[in-house]
Amino acid sequence: MAAARPLVQYVVLRGDLRREPLSWPLGALVAQACHAALAVVHAHRDHPDTAAYLAQGGSMRTVVLEALDECALTALTETLQQNNIDHNLWVEQPENIATCIALRPYPKKQVHQHLKKFKLLK
Repeated sequence: MAAARPLVQYVVLRGDLRREPLSWPLGALVAQACHAALAVVHAHRDHPDTAAYLAQGGSMRTVVLEALDECALTALTETLQQNNIDHNLWVEQPENIATCIALRPYPKKQVHQHLKKFKLLK
């Protein structure tokens, strides 16, 4: 089934967190992406696409994209909600800062249209 419908987990991380004046360390940014990805997989662990994605083991495909800032992340959250796309907006505590969005694994064709304006995180 996965071969006919390649599954991808998209993670969208705020790029402004690594730049001045915030200047978060790389490890902190990676942790945000990990938290969001794990949270959404856990929340949707019973979905067939999540199970199929996890069963791929080392062949899982994850794409990490960059949102310019919190406003772009918030706009993406609204778009995903309006289109009933399962996702997790990770809000770092205790700072209460929205840092990252992760989608549960989806067939690329089903969600790519909502993410195509974001570039790969570099």
